[in-house]
Amino acid sequence: PPPPRPPPEPGDKPSQSYIALISTAILSSPEKKLLLSDIYQWIMDNYPYFKNKEKSWRNSVRHNLSLNECFVKAGRSDNGKGHFWAIHPANMEDFAKGDYHRRRARR
Repeated sequence: PPPPRPPPEPGDKPSQSYIALISTAILSSPEKKLLLSDIYQWIMDNYPYFKNKEKSWRNSVRHNLSLNECFVKAGRSDNGKGHFWAIHPANMEDFAKGDYHRRRARR
């Protein structure tokens, strides 16, 4: 596994890409899938920079989830409001190692 990164200062913008932030959030969940609202919450909990920012960063999260083939919908939530998001199996090994380079899913 990659060496742990030092925690960011509270006001610092994370150096990771949105793909890395989303993937880390998903990988941190026991089921390896999260609802969109849970991804937002994980990012805010782990990167205080986003708590006080305009909500426009959420558009970037949605954009990355829907346009990158490395993310897939993984079923509807129990209440039927929204989908779970997961990492495409072809990207799981690389992402688990901390390699978040943007690439098409190898299908």
